[in-house]
Amino acid sequence: MNLFVKNITQLVTVGSSGKPWKIGTEMQDIGLIEHAGVLCREGKIAWVGPMSSFQESLPDDMPELDASGSVVLPGFVDSHTHAMFTGSRVGEFALRSRGASYQEIAAAGGGILNTIRDVRSASKKELKRKTARHLAEMMKQGTTTVEIKTGYGLEMDSEVKMLEAINEVAEEEMATVVSTFLGAHAVPPEFRGDPNGYVRLVVDTMIPYTAKRRLATFCDVFCENGYFDLRQSEEILSAGKKHGMAAKVHAEELTHLGGAELAARLGAVSADHLEHIGDRGIRALHDAHVVAVLLPGVSFFLNHGYAPARALIESGVPVAIASDFNPGSCMSYSMPLMMTIACTHMRVSPEEALTACTLNGAAALGLSATHGSIEVGKNADLVVAGVADFRMLAYHFGVNHVTHTIKNGTLLEIP
Repeated sequence: MNLFVKNITQLVTVGSSGKPWKIGTEMQDIGLIEHAGVLCREGKIAWVGPMSSFQESLPDDMPELDASGSVVLPGFVDSHTHAMFTGSRVGEFALRSRGASYQEIAAAGGGILNTIRDVRSASKKELKRKTARHLAEMMKQGTTTVEIKTGYGLEMDSEVKMLEAINEVAEEEMATVVSTFLGAHAVPPEFRGDPNGYVRLVVDTMIPYTAKRRLATFCDVFCENGYFDLRQSEEILSAGKKHGMAAKVHAEELTHLGGAELAARLGAVSADHLEHIGDRGIRALHDAHVVAVLLPGVSFFLNHGYAPARALIESGVPVAIASDFNPGSCMSYSMPLMMTIACTHMRVSPEEALTACTLNGAAALGLSATHGSIEVGKNADLVVAGVADFRMLAYHFGVNHVTHTIKNGTLLEIP
């Protein structure tokens, strides 16, 4: 809870001066301080600045961490994951390597439906155990806040099982975990000929039950051809909002359907994916102050087009980057790797990528008042990387540069 991190070679604060996010050229300003220190008290940040200006006399029992030769930055906020699952889709990966598309695999009964079979048969204890392992590995790589979606149950009992497991993991593990209800991830096999019947189940039964038990902060929907159309998506998200769950939207991933405009019209907190967004959608997100959550690992892993990050940033849309960690379209939870892909394939600068993975990621979860930057009063979630230049995190990829993860001022020992 109490810790003094001193002699930091480069401190990246991503300070926002009270703003919920950074947009446009602001994303380049990462609040860099050289030869700096951070004082953590009772899990909060109590002081930030150059070591030369630190005047306080610390008690003898104050734990200290010497970060000479290191970069310290805010803990990564991974604002879009499907990190609760069992089983593997390695066979589908092999099929894609031989030319099969994600859509072709899904049409043949694979994809999301493959994982649904595994999750339905798993116990809640098994789901929690595997998710806890994922969270531990994420924290080793600097991620301290994680959103986890349901959507691999697609029936009442299995979706509730996932929601309960996510909430119990949130209570038991050190990471901050945010729960999202994604009952509308796909139409399950039982409703293959009656998708509107499944929408009714989601709207009339799953959402009210989830809200009554306060099991989810957000309600999400996969708004896409072959999944849920605009009318169905609006009905589901409107029901979620009516019951107190803020909206998120899987939008414009595989085709241009208008999901971004829907997200803006409903006042969604975020619109995610956006590989096929158009100019009208970008304007709508800007005008409605919707965070655009980009998922470069998906485009890399599936070998399809990337979201127009430059157009979004230059239009003043708040842009976040997340992993979309899941067994089918991005089997990676490394936020530094997401930064690398964003820099090399989406024309995002290292500074913009850092902002997108921290403060703006927190904004995509409604948490930027307490998470995502190193500022007095915020939660003391810090990452220490054994490099002398923050740009090395994206530049030197394929290795884990994180030497220490600090959560709520506690220096973690992660097995």
